[in-house]
Amino acid sequence: MTRVVVVGDAGLDVVARHSGPIVHGGDSRAKVTIEPGGAGANTAVWLAACGASPVLVTRVGADSAGRQVHAELTGVGVRCAFAVDPEAATCCVVVLVDDAGQRTMLPDRGANARFAPGDVAPGLLAGASHLHLSGYVLLDASSRAAGVAALEAAREAGLTTSVDPQSAALVYDGFLDDLRGVDLLLPNSEELVALTGSADPASAADLLDVVGAVALTAGAGGASWVDADGVRSVPALDVECVDSTGAGDAFDAGLLAAWLGGASRHDALVGGVTAAARAVSSVGAQPRRPSGVSPR
Repeated sequence: MTRVVVVGDAGLDVVARHSGPIVHGGDSRAKVTIEPGGAGANTAVWLAACGASPVLVTRVGADSAGRQVHAELTGVGVRCAFAVDPEAATCCVVVLVDDAGQRTMLPDRGANARFAPGDVAPGLLAGASHLHLSGYVLLDASSRAAGVAALEAAREAGLTTSVDPQSAALVYDGFLDDLRGVDLLLPNSEELVALTGSADPASAADLLDVVGAVALTAGAGGASWVDADGVRSVPALDVECVDSTGAGDAFDAGLLAAWLGGASRHDALVGGVTAAARAVSSVGAQPRRPSGVSPR
C-alpha cells in the first residue's frame, strides 16, 4: 500500500446549505452540518478511500475540536501526526453552499496558521514514497517557512512531491520560486490563470521549467495532464453537483493514488475525476461514512 505524507490544514467545517440569497442583517434558513475538514485532512481521507496509506501532518489546538478531528480521521484510516498548539484554537471554516452547489468559505486557520518547520518530524518521511502539500500552508506567510521546509525535507529523503495551490486570490510574488523542483502541480483553472495568465491547459507548459508536470482541473470541463510530452485530457463525469466543497482535494487524492500506484497519466486523470464526482455528489468535503459507522 502506497504511503503518502500529507502536509496541510485540518479542522472543522460548518456547512450551511441555504436556499436563495443570504438576507443581509436578517435570517436565512439553512441545513447545517458539522464535519471534519481542511484541505490537508480532506485529501488524506480521500487518499485512504482510494486505497493509499496517508499520514496527515498538521497543527491543531488543545481543544475538543482538535480531539474530534483526530478521532474522526483515525477512524477512517488516516494516521494523524498532529502538533498540539497550547494557545491557538483548532481551525474552523464556515462554508455557505447555494442551490447550485457552489460554496463560499469563511476560514479561520487557527492553529494551522502557526504550523512550524519542526512540526514535520524527519521520522515521518521514513517509509513514505510521496509528500503532498496543501498550498494554504504556503499562502499564509506565518506558515510558509514550514511548507518550504517540508518540500525540501521530502526531496532530500528521495520522495516525490506534489502541491495544490488551493487559492488563486492568495497566490503571492515568489510562489513559483517556492515550488521549484516539485514533481506535480495540481491547480484548477483559476489558479492556472493566476500563474500563467491563461486558463488554456496548454499554458501550463510555461510552468515546466519550475515543476515536473501539471495536472489541471476545470470543473465540468474535465481535467488535463501537461508535461514535456504534451497535453492529455479527460472529460468530467456527468453527475449532479450537490456540494462542490472538497472536490479539488478529492481529485488530488484520486489522481495521486492512481499515479503513485503505477497508473498511466490518462488513468491517473480518470482516478481524479472519479473521486471528484463522488465528492460533489454529496454534502461535505470528505467521503460519506456508511450509516452506523463511527470512529474507532
